[in-house]
Amino acid sequence: MIVVTGGAGFIGSCIVSRLNSQGRKDLIIVDDLEEHDGKRRNLEGKEYAAYYDKDDFLRIVLDDCLDSSVDCIIHMGACSSTIGTDRAYYEQNNFEYTRHLAEWCFTHQARYIYASSAATYGDGEQGYEDDESRLSELKPLNLYGWSKYKFDLWVMEQGVRDRVVGLKFFNVFGPNEYHKGDMRSVLNKAYPRVAAEGKIFLFKSYRPEYADGEQKRDFIYIKDAVDVVMFFFEHPDIHGIYNVGTGEARSWNDVAHALFAAVGKDPDITYMDMPEHLRERYQYFTQASVDKLRSVGFGRRFTPLKEAVKDYVGYLSQGLYL
Repeated sequence: MIVVTGGAGFIGSCIVSRLNSQGRKDLIIVDDLEEHDGKRRNLEGKEYAAYYDKDDFLRIVLDDCLDSSVDCIIHMGACSSTIGTDRAYYEQNNFEYTRHLAEWCFTHQARYIYASSAATYGDGEQGYEDDESRLSELKPLNLYGWSKYKFDLWVMEQGVRDRVVGLKFFNVFGPNEYHKGDMRSVLNKAYPRVAAEGKIFLFKSYRPEYADGEQKRDFIYIKDAVDVVMFFFEHPDIHGIYNVGTGEARSWNDVAHALFAAVGKDPDITYMDMPEHLRERYQYFTQASVDKLRSVGFGRRFTPLKEAVKDYVGYLSQGLYL
């Protein structure tokens, strides 16, 4: 039996889809459909044994009433907003919840794979190496990043690094993110206008070393991100904290040009002011080091940006889900 928390969310529902495709239906899905009703579509057509609201599931775990046949928890559930200001909520929802599930897995000898984030790296001043010995040097820029960072630190401080897999997801995009509101990828937000009007709006740069639209991120397609998750699921002897990115930073202009190419329109980019509250917390460059991931045997090719965007547009144009 496998538990997938955040199983109706973006990455979680795509993991469920992949597990279903491999014949796994012995799944327990955990999420919050009352707060995020739009996620219900992500579960349509999925096969699973049970669904629990996240609060009900936590009570089951704390009461030690979870089905003893559970041998793996894939914990993708969290508040993923990078602009929230409720510190107590992030502490409870992202850190404490993650810790409780980890402790259940330790007690019951279950595999534990959890979502960390590239947001733990902050402005990148310390680089993007997933070197666990340098974790204490990182300085996240927002409460979301801090909540993920705090659990990574807890793993190391408790000496349980060899009992978990932590995955630092970079900029994941693709089908099933439709419900994410402002946290959707630029591709998802921009597609309707690009398809209808042939126009896209990107943020101006506020650093002289970056031209407008040349801020760079490590964009990874959801299908590739799921490949990484499944690699660790299928190799229970491998542990530690790893980056989940392509290892190649691409600019927002690159993303825009790939989207225009996918819809068959000439590029028309307008650069707009960045909101004041984002300017001091904005990441201008992210690029995952993937040497550690490769060193443990992950050998699959990451989908090139242009190819990934074209594939995603196939979903966007028809409102399809994974």
